[in-house]
Amino acid sequence: MGNIVAIVGRPNVGKSTLFNRLTKSRKAIVNEVSGTTRDRQYGKVEWCGKEFSVIDTGGWVVNSEDIFEEEINKQVALAIDEADVILFVVDVMTGTTNLDDHVAEILRKSKKPIFLIANKTDTNELQYNAAEFYRLGLGDPWCISAINGFGTGDLLDEVIAKFPEKEEEVIEENIPRIAVVGRPNAGKSSIINAFIGEERYIVTDIAGTTRDSIFTRYNKYGFDFYLVDTAGIRKKGKVTEDIEYYSVIRSIRAIESSDVCILMIDATRGIESQDQNIFSLIQKNKKGLVVCVNKWDLVEDKSNKAIKTFEDAIRERFAPFVDFPIVYTSALTKQRIFKVLEMASMVYKNRHNHIPTAKLNEEMLPLIENFPPPAHKGKYVKIKYITQIKGSYVPTFVFFCNLPQWVKEPYKRFLENKIREKWDFTGTPINIFMREK
Repeated sequence: MGNIVAIVGRPNVGKSTLFNRLTKSRKAIVNEVSGTTRDRQYGKVEWCGKEFSVIDTGGWVVNSEDIFEEEINKQVALAIDEADVILFVVDVMTGTTNLDDHVAEILRKSKKPIFLIANKTDTNELQYNAAEFYRLGLGDPWCISAINGFGTGDLLDEVIAKFPEKEEEVIEENIPRIAVVGRPNAGKSSIINAFIGEERYIVTDIAGTTRDSIFTRYNKYGFDFYLVDTAGIRKKGKVTEDIEYYSVIRSIRAIESSDVCILMIDATRGIESQDQNIFSLIQKNKKGLVVCVNKWDLVEDKSNKAIKTFEDAIRERFAPFVDFPIVYTSALTKQRIFKVLEMASMVYKNRHNHIPTAKLNEEMLPLIENFPPPAHKGKYVKIKYITQIKGSYVPTFVFFCNLPQWVKEPYKRFLENKIREKWDFTGTPINIFMREK
């Protein structure tokens, strides 16, 4: 299971800028206006051969300062609870504030590794200002500049050194691990209960009832795999956290532990941004996918036209990856729930499909000859040989050619689509690599 790094701090200290720097993206909006980050941002970071997830816990500005501090407390409490390492960002230009003191007070009680990040240290002279942050009682401040990258490399070296040694749960390697994920209250625990035929997981109308990640061995009706559900017991009065943020963190844990993900979508609410967020997590982690449209019994129009419209909307929002099964179910009435398991098993098998090299070249080389890669500066790319790597976690195809650097993403997608047309890789991502021959 992967590690999680949470970025915490008051607004406008550069959390989103640091997030963008670490993830090498511009996903988080950066603005001088405090409270710009409202949605929780998350991404993957790779450093020195280690990969981990990073979460930007941005707060939002509200009218009452008391409420604002309450929201900050929620973010910090969740980060302490879920993350393996915490980056507490402060602003070296403005120094400490009452909010910094308040967050530091909470963090000092934590047993998690905490890095005090003195951001906006854009010049050497500003490093002297960082001495003020010793009063927060969180050790030496790390002087960095998220906007230009100063100090971030050394910081990442130390962060990955602090990752705890994970004690992997003892499970059999040759048995599929299937995660049930989705936004809060989409019916994840209900469908698990329907699968196993008992009320093992608490089901309420309160989003966020489910808490801890659990492996459940399922060995019935010809199926044999582990179900991974973010399940556990939580008292009604305790389910008060920011549910959107919590579901993302728990989804990261479940997705990284799985081979195939069953993405639950609420048929009564349609596709929302949270569904797309969780789908992007599945894609980034290269997991298999089955989309389960739950609560289908509550939909009035069940005509073929309505089903086609719903399906088109899902594939359009999840494009360019559209080769995955969609099942319309009701966990309450158990309608088509075993179809979901059949599709998940099929996707797992597809992840292990291997095409013989001779067959691969026989089918693909004539196609490539008829539709070659676009010429670049008067030179032509010639693909001479194709093979699929054995034993790879994701189906991986290597195309050997004379000028691999000139084969762009659109042509790789073309090759992937042709492979999918000729062989069944439904539900699983495919890697396409170009190598020099």
